Amino acid sequence: MTDPAAALDWAAALEATALARTLRASVSLYPLVNTAHVVGLALLFGGILPLDLRLLGAWRDLPLAPLARTALPVAVTGLVLALGSGALLFIARARDYADEPLFIAKLALVGLAVANALWLHRRPPWQQAPAGHPLAWRVAGAGSIALWLAVIVLGRWIGYL
Repeated sequence: MTDPAAALDWAAALEATALARTLRASVSLYPLVNTAHVVGLALLFGGILPLDLRLLGAWRDLPLAPLARTALPVAVTGLVLALGSGALLFIARARDYADEPLFIAKLALVGLAVANALWLHRRPPWQQAPAGHPLAWRVAGAGSIALWLAVIVLGRWIGYL
């Protein structure tokens, strides 16, 4: 088990960095980073949702491969933007977040959602799948939607604490 005092010392050190101080002191920088985080989440979820719905059986006559070629780069771009901007938001208030169960749960769900996507992409040629998908692909699609929605809900909830 992690020592809470050590975690808060680490978080305090992050908050003391010049970048964190700049984020907190700027009238416009923190809101711009927050906006980048929201845009990243929108790209991520907006990119992955059509693919997940296809895995669940929507648009059965649409091949997965062309949909994936379009959706995955958008989703990956969104994930990179959300993670980068999220890290900046974290360092500005690291002590608040490091001790917040909802934030820790959000990080765990992000990890599960990314692991789900990686698992799916390591499967045999799922992008070449016929209209009827194996149960595992349906579970991965439903899991992805549920996990990313939970991440978004927790993120919004944290904003009100």
